[in-house]
Order: sequence, then structure tokens, then C-alpha cells
Amino acid sequence: MSMLKEFKEFAVKGNVIDLAVGMVIGAAFKTIISAFVKHVVTPPIGLLVGGVSFEDLKFVLKEAVNQQAAVTINYGIFLQATFDFIIIAFAIFMVVKGINSMKKKEEEAPAAPAEPTKEEVLLSEIRDLLKK
Repeated sequence: MSMLKEFKEFAVKGNVIDLAVGMVIGAAFKTIISAFVKHVVTPPIGLLVGGVSFEDLKFVLKEAVNQQAAVTINYGIFLQATFDFIIIAFAIFMVVKGINSMKKKEEEAPAAPAEPTKEEVLLSEIRDLLKK
């Protein structure tokens, strides 16, 4: 089989398409959660710690001199990214937990009675005839 044909079969398999769709949806989900964290969750927390925006928190190692920018360690950006991660991870956990509980309910639901096989039907008829 030629390499191009193999690649074509690989690329159009459902798993690759599902992965691509998942990546796009994940990126959109990250944007939504990041906006939620930045504009809804972080302001009240910042207010509790003295009205400080997390992204502005930094250690200044060397002050700015003339045209040279200050040398800083921007730990506030790290804190913001950590909050984003925790909230995104929790949201994904809740989605997966919901999906797992729905799957569990499906598994617990009684299955429809199976159609009797031809042998079972014949045996039932024979039993009924013997009863008569």
C-alpha cells in the first residue's frame, strides 16, 4: 500500500476527526473558562486581598533606568494561570463525572428481554404439548 493511501486512511478515520473536534472545542472551552476566571472569579479574590490584580503582582529585581525596562519576576501571572488551571480542571472533572454517572445509569437500566432463540421456542412448544 502506498504511503499516501495509508495516510489518507489514517486521516479520515473517526478517531482523528474526533480528536480534531475535541481540540477545537477544548480551545473554545479554555477561552470561556479563562474569561470567567479573569472577570468573575479573580476580582472578588483580589478585593479580599486588598484590591490587588493578580496579574500586576511582581517582584522587582532591578528598577527601570532611562530606556531600560525593569527586571521583574511576574508571579501574579503565574498565580492567574494556576487559578485558570484549577477551575478548568474542576469543570472538566464535573463534566466527566456527569458523563460517567449517565453511563452508569444506562448500565444499571434493565435490558429489554431478549427474543427467545428458535431452540427455546421449540422447547416451549414441546413443554406445552407435554402439559396437555
